[in-house]
Amino acid sequence: MADILLKLRVKNFGEMKIELYPEIVPNTVANFVDYVESKFFNGLIFHRIIKNFMIQGGGGVEKKRPIKGEFTANGFKNELKHTKGVISMARTSDPNSATSQFFIMHKDAPHLDGQYAAFGKVIEGLEIIDKIATVRTDYYDKPYENVVIESFEVIEKNVDLPKVQYV
Repeated sequence: MADILLKLRVKNFGEMKIELYPEIVPNTVANFVDYVESKFFNGLIFHRIIKNFMIQGGGGVEKKRPIKGEFTANGFKNELKHTKGVISMARTSDPNSATSQFFIMHKDAPHLDGQYAAFGKVIEGLEIIDKIATVRTDYYDKPYENVVIESFEVIEKNVDLPKVQYV
């Protein structure tokens, strides 16, 4: 049984279940769960899709406060590997710039290990990632047809999360 379990429903593709690891990356998980519980992601799109690499979503129009990156290269012990199905925080070149954008690995990418804050893993619905990863994209990896996050919800939460610490 996972401490935190999410359900991600993607319009016309299906749903995935994702377990989160608050014991490894507590602030990252608390931040992400805040977004999920506020329904921030509902209606947003996967705006960057690179087959055999990852699918990225969670970009919004609101400017959000960043959190400290909980990954090894940023002085935080996080040994989670970027293997297929792992969910991780997207960021700029600033290691402490993660807000709401996330990516889910389509294939293993060991070069990201220790460089980005991995914080969970898809435990059901890996085939949905495969389907999404095959959509046609433009030169900027944006899908020609929107891949919409219909809903993202917490379906199990058996742990108290800390208050999110912003940078």
